[in-house]
Amino acid sequence: MEQTKALDALEPFLALSKSAVHPRAAADLITQATSAPNTYVFAELLQQPHIQALASNEQFASYLNLLRIFSYGTYQSYQTDAASLPALNEAQVLKLRQLTLLTLARDQSNLSYDALQKELQLSLARELEELVITVIYAGLVHATLDPARQVVQVTSVAPLRDLSPGSIPGMITALNNWSERCTSTLSDLEAQIQSIRAAAAVCEKEKRVAEKKMQALVGDARESEKKDLPGGDALPRRGINKRSMVDAANPAHDEMMDLDDPSAAEEQKKRSSKRKM
Repeated sequence: MEQTKALDALEPFLALSKSAVHPRAAADLITQATSAPNTYVFAELLQQPHIQALASNEQFASYLNLLRIFSYGTYQSYQTDAASLPALNEAQVLKLRQLTLLTLARDQSNLSYDALQKELQLSLARELEELVITVIYAGLVHATLDPARQVVQVTSVAPLRDLSPGSIPGMITALNNWSERCTSTLSDLEAQIQSIRAAAAVCEKEKRVAEKKMQALVGDARESEKKDLPGGDALPRRGINKRSMVDAANPAHDEMMDLDDPSAAEEQKKRSSKRKM
């Protein structure tokens, strides 16, 4: 979103650059673009033919160099070559310091007040804090000030700096290295997945074998129980023997059986008569 705003802010200057045929007009256009609010990217303006033509003009070539610093340089870059560059107005000083802060904020390892003041050439901590606040309000960074520890804590930085010449090969190398690490990591993950799947298959096979063994043991146990039970022909004999034992233990039963026989009944009467006598 911030990048879109910055490109929209640069659009009028791109249109004007098409008619900036005279070197003075092109130089003035650079001063206006780098002083305007909300202009933070300048790569497209830097590529315009009339702006590039300043490189061959001894009088105004320094304006092209100034635009390059605003595009991808820092405040220190300007100070190093200040003698050969156009003087900055107040708006340009603020803009270049803001852009420098964007670059410095990408390296969160050293965002102490002392380090930032040195890079931005600010003598007072209050000046640094005011600069950081302007960048925060502009939506260029998300950060908080920590006066107690004298550090700036940055959580995110808007992509509003142009790439310097020669940075693309380095970025490609870094991306290739990152890609190789990702490929290696994915290969390791794939190998681990295959190992897990193989272990799961072995466990499943062992489980099936164990289940078959258990089923076989249960079947053997049932067969053994059937063999221990008496056969069908043993049941009647067991019943007869039991009845015989009951009859032997019950004489009354024998008497009842004898009463059914006539001779036995007569004999029984004679015995009863003798007992009465």
